[in-house]
Amino acid sequence: MDILAVDLGTSSVRGLVLDAGCAPRPGALARRKVHLSTGEDGTGTLDGPGYLASLFECLDELAAGGHLHDVGLVALSAQWHSVLPLGVDGAPLGPVLTWLDTRPTPASGPGPADAEAFHQRTGTWWHRCYWTVRLPWLRQQCGSRVDRFVGLVEYILGALLDEAPMSMSMASGTGLLDLRQLVWDDEATELAGVRPAELPAVAPQGWHGRLRREHARRWPALAQANWSAPVGDGAASNVGSGCVDPSRAAVTVGTSAAVRLLQAVPAGAELPPLAAELWRYRVDDEYVVTGAAYSSGGNLYAWARRELQLPEGAELEVALAGAARRPHVRVNPRFGGDRPPGVAPAGSGKLAGLTFGSTAVDILAGMMTGLCGIIADDLAVLETGVAGPTEVVLGGGAMAGSAWWRAAFVQALAPRSVCYQRNPEVGAIGAALVATGRIATAAGIDGIGRTDEPDPPNTVGGARPG
Repeated sequence: MDILAVDLGTSSVRGLVLDAGCAPRPGALARRKVHLSTGEDGTGTLDGPGYLASLFECLDELAAGGHLHDVGLVALSAQWHSVLPLGVDGAPLGPVLTWLDTRPTPASGPGPADAEAFHQRTGTWWHRCYWTVRLPWLRQQCGSRVDRFVGLVEYILGALLDEAPMSMSMASGTGLLDLRQLVWDDEATELAGVRPAELPAVAPQGWHGRLRREHARRWPALAQANWSAPVGDGAASNVGSGCVDPSRAAVTVGTSAAVRLLQAVPAGAELPPLAAELWRYRVDDEYVVTGAAYSSGGNLYAWARRELQLPEGAELEVALAGAARRPHVRVNPRFGGDRPPGVAPAGSGKLAGLTFGSTAVDILAGMMTGLCGIIADDLAVLETGVAGPTEVVLGGGAMAGSAWWRAAFVQALAPRSVCYQRNPEVGAIGAALVATGRIATAAGIDGIGRTDEPDPPNTVGGARPG
């Protein structure tokens, strides 16, 4: 049985076909860029119907290439925290608010009665990133027309499948879920001003969906495939990086960036204490993921390429090596503002240490090393909740694109052992491993090696990791 892994990201939607061992099939990858609307006011939105159309194009491309014939399971990795208001007819009442949108502000009021207990229970804060703040703000923007709220992935699956409940993993990213009891938290829903009927149903353990009849006619090879419950992109990336217990932390840099640890905590079990600076979400009913995330990552690199007229490829890597030998430009990389619990708004990035000798490459190097330093600080906090220093696995598309950046992380994270997951599709592969019940064995995943590997494998061409 093949597995179709779908990654619903912020900058692109991707579909790739894996064999039963979760290795990519040759040439079986389709990708479409999506347009993220941003603004000086903190806007960070996606067009829901346009995003759905991009996924349809990916499925059409894979079907036309004959790659879907043996698919029996569809696994999904999806961005956490997104939310979309729907009207009574099920149509969107506006764009999808992504994790990057910093406009929502808490309504007047005291917030949680006991902020620390709320944080321990839900893994989140009363913060603009979560539905506790986003839903009242959206309702105010839309008026009384909102019938219910969904995330991007529930909107997508609602259009595709016979039913589309919210997975435990995606529900945990809303900030409304009691992580131990696995039910909507009464205080959180009260803060959000939302009734259970206005939220998606939460999927039971072992849930699977099937394509609607009209879509089964369009993609007959997927007519009998089971669609698994989606996994939050951060959790999926940890599993795809082989970081599935407290001895190994994942540092993933894609569009954004994060540092995370997985722990086995079944539903109903006591949750480990959670540091004030860290969030916690669910991977599924058996595992939790704890960490810190940042609005800046590969988008820093993309901004610099667009605005600073940088050299390309190997020439840029050589230039970055030269920048490391010069006095550092110091950069606060919070271009997009803070992820929770921070509240810095979009536009908080800063440059310092510039001289008349500073170059565009020096600025890029400063941004990249600035992010390395922030992540190193948060990893130290994360390690206080486990047995000691962890091994680190770097992963994600931005890490695949720059050996220099990987080396900068090695220096920032010293004296820890730092490895590199060469396959950039860690989220999609991780989602497939979760869907097939192989989280515990993912520590032995192929593809993890030295950080100075010259080139990542060509997943589009189908090279097997490792």
